Amino acid sequence: MNLYSFAKGLVKTILTPAYRIRTVGKEHIPEEGGVLICANHINVLDPPVVGITSPRPVSFMAKEELFKAPVLKSLLPNLNAFPVKRGMSDREALRKGLAQLKDGHVVGLFPEGTRSKDGQIGKGLAGAGFFALRSDAAVVPCAIIGPYKLSKRLKVVYGKPINMTELKERKASAVEVTEIIMNEIKQLSDNHR
Repeated sequence: MNLYSFAKGLVKTILTPAYRIRTVGKEHIPEEGGVLICANHINVLDPPVVGITSPRPVSFMAKEELFKAPVLKSLLPNLNAFPVKRGMSDREALRKGLAQLKDGHVVGLFPEGTRSKDGQIGKGLAGAGFFALRSDAAVVPCAIIGPYKLSKRLKVVYGKPINMTELKERKASAVEVTEIIMNEIKQLSDNHR
């Protein structure tokens, strides 16, 4: 058993009962091929929550600073995380993310780029649209519906993949595609509260 599988099992055992996690729509994540999961970001626990509710292993971009911490720098790569420089266009992280998708892996992304202060779904950054347009990955919206409070129910809802055909044909911008992704996440959130 690799570290990812072990960590997923351990984290699932702790978080699922603590937050009474309920997952809806797992069947919308294709069993094979590249998948881009785009979720809203409300808590530091969002990446492990998406990781334990997805039926497939998920790779996440994590802020570069985390890879400089003594324990994390050797742990994070084994948990499928790769570094991204925040606040600038990080070509290396973009290349790494695209390569993961092209190799048929699942990449998890929080288009807002940072956690929401008030729990509301904010504006997404163009990176999500970039990955959606530049890869053949299925784009799966995901709504994490809080609050993260012990014994309160936390819901993770995966929506149907967004049809990218028309958007690619008319050469939609990364910004427009990100807006569409964020709207899908918001609709999932509104419909499942």
